[in-house]
This record gives sequence, structure tokens and C-alpha cells, in this order.
Amino acid sequence: MPVTRRAIVVGATSGLGRETALLLAAKGYRVGCAGRRADRLEELASHYPGQIETERLDITCDDAEAHLLALIEKTGGMDLYFHASGIGKQNPTLTSDIEMATVGTNGMGFTRMIGAAYRYMAVHGGGHIAVISSIAGTKGLGPAPSYSATKAFQNTYIQALEQQARSRGLSITFTDLRPGFVDTDLLDGGAGYPLLLKKERVAREMVWALEHKKHIRVIDWRWRVITAAWRCVPNFVWRRLKLSAGPQHDKENT
Repeated sequence: MPVTRRAIVVGATSGLGRETALLLAAKGYRVGCAGRRADRLEELASHYPGQIETERLDITCDDAEAHLLALIEKTGGMDLYFHASGIGKQNPTLTSDIEMATVGTNGMGFTRMIGAAYRYMAVHGGGHIAVISSIAGTKGLGPAPSYSATKAFQNTYIQALEQQARSRGLSITFTDLRPGFVDTDLLDGGAGYPLLLKKERVAREMVWALEHKKHIRVIDWRWRVITAAWRCVPNFVWRRLKLSAGPQHDKENT
């Protein structure tokens, strides 16, 4: 009899987190879903009664780790930790509240949850940690300073943990998922964003990357070409580029 795989999805109440949670459940995973909105968690669980467990959790709160551990217990363990929680907003005027909220969620909240998952796996035989970061971490983007900076932080943090886990002999796999702009309600339909991706397609490619244990996956091929080109742009040229602020919509998945 095959062993049931167990996944925890944090940021499961909307967008890519929700799509991925449903895909994992469809593949036979027992899925623990966490997010801030209890009503959406209940709706999500209704798709797979008895297979999806839920826990209300806010990654910016000090008790988030305790709630994660409670969800792991409900789910019967954790083989995969999938982090989809984050916020982002263009901030060309550098409004302080926007910058601090983004750093609080994408920096401190991210570190809190990834650290909790890592410590759990370190003493429970290993596992797989996957995060949705962004192509925005490739270079500093003037229209969204804290967003691009925190995504670069996430890229580097995962890389550092992968190195540390290997040096400690821990059986922990890491996957850094970097999608471009995705057509979700979080982008208000995505009007005005270039090379917009459908969330269903992105979720399928993310699950494929998980199954193949990819270390880094930029989604999709067009964004792989673009980000490769970005890396080749010298800093003295990049700092002179005038990037458009574009539509003023929040990006949030909690």
C-alpha cells in the first residue's frame, strides 16, 4: 500500500497557493492549508473532505510557528512545505508603510516560516521546502524597491539553507519557484502587465518542478530568457533605466 505524502501549503487561501493546494490534493497528497481567511480555508477544504486540513495563520505574528506545528500534527506530518504567502506593491514614492509591511511579510514572516519548516525537517528525517519567490529578485526594480529586495533576499536565503543542509548531512530538498506576472485577482485581472501567465498553467509547472526536485525554476520560458538578459546588463546601465511603474495594484497571497 503506497504511503500518503503530506504537504503543508502556507498562503493557500488565494492565487497560486490555492491552485497548488488543489493540485497536490488531486495527486493524492494529504494537504494542510494555512492562511489568514478562515472562510476561504473552509471553502478549500470542501473540495477534498477528509483530505485537506486547515489552520488559520498569519506569518507576521509571533505565534505563527505554533500554528504551523499544530497544522502539521493535524495533517499527520510534513513531507513538503510550500510557501506561497507574500505581499507586494509598487511604491514609486517610497511610502514608508508600504515598504515596512512588505519587509515584515516577505522578509521577517518568510524567515519565520521557512525556519520553522527547516527545524522540523531537521529532526524528522528531512523533506522538501519550496517557496514562491519571483523574477523580481533578479535585479533591483525601482517601481517596487522593497518587493524586489525581499524577493532577492528569499532567493539568497534558500540558497544558503540548501548549502547548510548539505553540510549538516540533512536530507532536505529546496525548490525556488520564480514566476513572472500571473493573472490572478491579486493583480486585478492583470491588465497592463506584460507577458501575463495563467495561474492554472503556472501551478501545473510549479508542481512539475516539485516532482522533479528542481532547485530553481523560472516560469515560463519567456521570463527565463528575459531574466537571463537582465543579469547581463551592467549596473552602470541598469541604474539609468527608467522602468514604468505600471498599474497600481497590490500583490498579496496570504
